Amino acid sequence: MARTSANRSPSRYYKFSFCDGLEALSAKNHKTPFPFHFHPTFNITLVYDGAFNTKLPGRLVIAPSGSILITNPQEIHANPFEADGYVSFFTFYVSREFLQYCNGGSPVLFVDKTIDDADLFSSLHQLAIRLSGQGNSPFLENDLKAALGLLAAKYGSGHAPDPDRTQILFDELLAGDFFEKFSLAEAAKRFGIDKYKFIRLFKYQTGLTPNNYFIYKRIEKSKSMLTEGKDLLSVAIDLGFYDTAHYCNHFKKFTGISPKAYIVSPKSKQKRNQT
Repeated sequence: MARTSANRSPSRYYKFSFCDGLEALSAKNHKTPFPFHFHPTFNITLVYDGAFNTKLPGRLVIAPSGSILITNPQEIHANPFEADGYVSFFTFYVSREFLQYCNGGSPVLFVDKTIDDADLFSSLHQLAIRLSGQGNSPFLENDLKAALGLLAAKYGSGHAPDPDRTQILFDELLAGDFFEKFSLAEAAKRFGIDKYKFIRLFKYQTGLTPNNYFIYKRIEKSKSMLTEGKDLLSVAIDLGFYDTAHYCNHFKKFTGISPKAYIVSPKSKQKRNQT
């Protein structure tokens, strides 16, 4: 059953100083597909209108209106749309550390990507409204912690399976901040294979080609540079884009908003109570 949208305006991005840097995206009648990408955070999405399609390696997940859609940190996914498709949604971008904090210190992993829980949806919806309105309630973070803790306790499944040696090598490779000086030949040599086999292996492990992966890494890096006050041209040139148009096109392709919209995102002054 469809719920009332938390925000009837076009896409809007929010950044907050509490909840370990919580971010959020509110979108109305969104029609632009997202290519394969990933996030360092949990994406917890309330689907208000339409269906939110998420393509994972080997399967397609369809989240109907009134459901909660979740992707885990570093989980490769795309969001395709039919020609006449659209979706209205609100996404909480929650850090791995904060969700673990909400879960009493225990790690969290979601195997089920869609959740049909009317009460939990309603609770998160009310929190989305308060976040959208920049509410200054001293109880907001506690209420978020309670709702996210309930989500993790009811639907989280704990640790992921132990990685194999190849996955460990990839984790080490991708953990480094080396995307500006990545060498395909050197990376292939590290795995003891030629560059063509490495490209196939890279796509098998990550769901992306090396080129698309490192473009996305540069987009993620650019967010912190924008937050620090760097201008668009400096960010584009420093990260190896041809010009600001080239950078802005990729930024919107992966995030759904422009760099300028990200820069002016509302930011809360509230900080988490550590006690």
